[in-house]
Amino acid sequence: MFDFLAVTLSGEPVSEPSGQTETLDWQWRGEGILELSPRQPCETAAVISAGVHGNETAPIELLSQLVSELLSGERLLRTRLLVLLGNPPSMRINKRYVDTDMNRMFGGRHARYKPNDETRRAQELEQVMALFYRSAAAAGATQRLHYDLHTAIRGSRHVRFGLLPFQARPPAQSMLEWLDAAGLDALVHHRSPGGTFTHFSSDVFQADSCTLELGKALPFGSNDHAQFTGIRRALETLVSGEPLPAREAAAPLVHYRVVQDVIRSKEDFQLFVPADAVNFTAFSQGYVIAQENGRIYKVEADEEAVLFPNPNVALGLRAGLMLVKM
Repeated sequence: MFDFLAVTLSGEPVSEPSGQTETLDWQWRGEGILELSPRQPCETAAVISAGVHGNETAPIELLSQLVSELLSGERLLRTRLLVLLGNPPSMRINKRYVDTDMNRMFGGRHARYKPNDETRRAQELEQVMALFYRSAAAAGATQRLHYDLHTAIRGSRHVRFGLLPFQARPPAQSMLEWLDAAGLDALVHHRSPGGTFTHFSSDVFQADSCTLELGKALPFGSNDHAQFTGIRRALETLVSGEPLPAREAAAPLVHYRVVQDVIRSKEDFQLFVPADAVNFTAFSQGYVIAQENGRIYKVEADEEAVLFPNPNVALGLRAGLMLVKM
């Protein structure tokens, strides 16, 4: 049985693009793209992706291990499953991306960038997802899921957290229960559309989608997988159709909503979040978060927490999010 991660990192074509085990059929749909189908009817079509940022290795390792268990027969598959390793070239060089951040490109936004391997890959992933959901629907699957696994650049007061894409409909209760069981510490509710992979799947396919941030970005082989026991077990129950695991985290899941998008729109942009501040660091009302010619970003609520502060993003992109607890 082939090693999904090793084959993807090799960059070599697979010798056999499809095959079967005693319980499932699998098909290699492209570099780092594997579809697995159980030999029984099922109601759920799930996409699990990782490696959209190539240096975020812990989720890639988790996903690779899950695929190995399914292909070896150690774990039964009871869900139609599409597994995606988003950006293999950046994975090979242990960098976030090669030319351009792919997680800004989905929903057709790749057309706004100068063509490169990452714009082409974003388009390929969109097309593969569309084909998967369409074929799954034809086979009788009525529930669509998408979990996109990441790690954060900075440390975080909440080690494991999720981001729900903006959508007009409320989040599915079944997904919220799954995220709670997965042991997430916090859940962030977006207030506006974005170019993320999960916003694309939620907006275009009405999938129940969430971006999961699992710890800090580290090289392959350097991750402490004991931190991810909850999410690993939750993924196992998802693909195998088992009951949800009990939540292991002692503290309850904390919900936040985005109240400000801090955008770097001019060259003189300055961000006043300390360089060593971790995600979810709180600032009091009146604190100046950032400024540029013609605009000042201040904390407007009694207290707001910062997420993903980065003063070095390209012009027009988000340099941080400000959150309040729900």
